[in-house]
Amino acid sequence: MAKTDPQELLSPHLLARLERMELVSRKVFRGRMKGERRSKRKGQSVEFADFRNYVPGDDLRFIDWNLYARLDKLYLKLFLEEEDLHVYFLVDASPSMDFGEPSKFYTAKQVAAALGFVGMCRGDRVKIEFLGTENQSTPVLCGRSQMYQMLDFMDSMQANQLFNFTEAIKRFCLKNSGRGIVVLLTDLMDKNGYVSALRMLVGQQMDVFVLHILSPEEMEPDLNGDLKLVDCEDEDEAEISVSSAVLKRYKATLVSFVDQARKFCSQRNMTYLLARSDQGADVLVGQYLRERGLVR
Repeated sequence: MAKTDPQELLSPHLLARLERMELVSRKVFRGRMKGERRSKRKGQSVEFADFRNYVPGDDLRFIDWNLYARLDKLYLKLFLEEEDLHVYFLVDASPSMDFGEPSKFYTAKQVAAALGFVGMCRGDRVKIEFLGTENQSTPVLCGRSQMYQMLDFMDSMQANQLFNFTEAIKRFCLKNSGRGIVVLLTDLMDKNGYVSALRMLVGQQMDVFVLHILSPEEMEPDLNGDLKLVDCEDEDEAEISVSSAVLKRYKATLVSFVDQARKFCSQRNMTYLLARSDQGADVLVGQYLRERGLVR
């Protein structure tokens, strides 16, 4: 497979900004390998953090002998520990995501690529998984040298998977037990609902971010007259006459849909973020997600 030009998803200007960022978790997770991330846990590193009283069994190499000479008491030096972080990006690959200009799916891939690059640059363990009839995912990626492997994989993915959203999330949960950050990029449009799926993610005890992506055409539809609407996933048809009253009811329903999703996530300590597909990764990652605490 030919290498994907990173400029198709990530511009040189954006890449330069991403290299200075890092992903932020609200929780403390124990990593498997040493990384570049400063942990809230105390461990062994070169960056001093604090002292504590010596207890039998502590490593004598970390006793502060200068302090012992002054106080005649044994104190152990503590350091900020560097650790890796597991970061999972779950991208909804259902046909409804292939809507809008640019499509919700393209924006989801662009944001996942940008955040994935941030994680890889910081030594985090990054995995990108596309939800479908059979979830497809990258291996664990770490280090900026694996950027092209990530982009090649993402370039091959299409939004053409007819699947049960809850079952796809269940497959992810059963395969991945590593603690860390989960970023779900989806339009939450599944006739079976999203509640069971999100509850499963909560049960993984991960730091969950739900990036709810909608297109401008969905948020501000420019329609009028008699239309036949066809569901892109199950081909259900509906004939409607679009009027100002119908558009008003539609917008009220959309506001309710968004509010319910936001409330559901907030009550379960998940971070809900609403995004437009026409904003692009430069704005969404460099500004919007930075202001909301996913990156810094």
